[in-house]
Amino acid sequence: MSRRTFLGAALATGVGLGVGVPFALGAGGSASTGAVLPSRLPLPAGFTAPLPVPPVLSPVRTDAHADYYEITQTRATVSLLPGVRTEIWGYNGIFPGPTIESRRGRTCVVTHANLLPVPTVVHLHGGRTPPDSDGYPTDFGMGRRAYTYPLDQRAATLWYHDHRMDFTGPSVWRGLAGFHLVRDDEEDALGLPSGAREIPLMITDRSFDADGSLRYPSLDPALRHPPGVTGDYVAGVLGDVLLVNGAPWPVATVEGAQYRLRILNACNARRLDLRLDPAASLTQIGTDGGLLAGPVRHEHFELAPAQRLDAIVDFSSYRTGTVVSLVNDFGEGRMAEVLRFRVGDRAPDQFRLPDRLSTIENLDPSHAVATRTLRFQSAGADGWRINGEPFSPDAVAATPALGTVEIWRLVSDFHHPVHLHLNPFQVQRRGLSGPGPFDAGWKDTVDLRPAEEVAIAIRFDGYPGKYVFHCHNLEHEDMAMMGNFVVRSSSVS
Repeated sequence: MSRRTFLGAALATGVGLGVGVPFALGAGGSASTGAVLPSRLPLPAGFTAPLPVPPVLSPVRTDAHADYYEITQTRATVSLLPGVRTEIWGYNGIFPGPTIESRRGRTCVVTHANLLPVPTVVHLHGGRTPPDSDGYPTDFGMGRRAYTYPLDQRAATLWYHDHRMDFTGPSVWRGLAGFHLVRDDEEDALGLPSGAREIPLMITDRSFDADGSLRYPSLDPALRHPPGVTGDYVAGVLGDVLLVNGAPWPVATVEGAQYRLRILNACNARRLDLRLDPAASLTQIGTDGGLLAGPVRHEHFELAPAQRLDAIVDFSSYRTGTVVSLVNDFGEGRMAEVLRFRVGDRAPDQFRLPDRLSTIENLDPSHAVATRTLRFQSAGADGWRINGEPFSPDAVAATPALGTVEIWRLVSDFHHPVHLHLNPFQVQRRGLSGPGPFDAGWKDTVDLRPAEEVAIAIRFDGYPGKYVFHCHNLEHEDMAMMGNFVVRSSSVS
């Protein structure tokens, strides 16, 4: 049974998308489109596991042109929950996968050896990448495959994950995700917190079966057939265990100093609304596409799946011994908890946050050569659609010319985090208003809320070729909410 067939069967027996999708409700109201898949084992106690940090991968060789890395995609048995063994699919057998650190303009070549029982394809999310290495959904295979990333782009928090057509959701759920950090001279000159004071945080939700295995509709025979369906998981799969860097509700010890937190929402469908308790500012310095023009202080910050927040937190504002919680106001019960920081003694800290971080070119919508409207909507028992059409590798929704700017009007019915490959964009407006409080800077994923229209401006540059845009609710993506655009090498139609 194909993935679309069994998810379609699940949908047909759940709540019809034409009349309503189950939502996870939090203190902030409607939080996520999807349904909770409950675990079948007791949930672990929170704030006992130390926060792990993914290892930084070393290149196997370097030369004048590039750095070369090797990653093996393989099955592995690990301890995600205390005292429980869980099989994952991991990059180098770990979850999250190893972090790659690169310099702007320095080519990075990553060779993946696939030892898994299925074909895979790797997408560098946020990468400005030629089409033959971008991870097109049908460009999958077994064995070895080299991906070349020129990285002619600003410093930013990127991440890599599986992107196989129809099966991205279960592949990422099993563990195929990792950080790729790009650095540059502009960012270095700011003297941002680094080393142990720079912490990547990959937030995911997962569900577990009674034997400790990962539970997901396509992995659970009871959920593949109509009699066993207990919810509409085509709308999105929400786990009931929150993992940070692969550990359930962990705890981190920090010094009384300023820290840089690189936060990634790598959940399949769950949206997050993050804040610190006791209250302190999450001072945003960057987003999906790198540094902002200047720091922005937030009391809370919303992150849809695939979005990133680069923030400075000043733990010296707390007394020694204070326990600071990162909480999720879009969660209920245990899912309102994320992780805790134990604040240690004050420590020397030379960093001073400047008023200006970077020079951001604002795209002028009057320079746009085209305006396109793209409607992200349900198709009832048939899944999800863009402008009423399911994804086909042969259909092309847009043909922008290299070097031009376009305005795309994105219209939603439910929650849809929309991601564009190749180029970042800028949010121009939400409805009749300007950008929202979490829309600043260069983005590669925008959070569309129910019955909302968002206008974005995109400059198509870098490389001609075929790319995709799609909803990053991975169940929506796997159920055909994806489209192609082809960047033409000239402005001739």
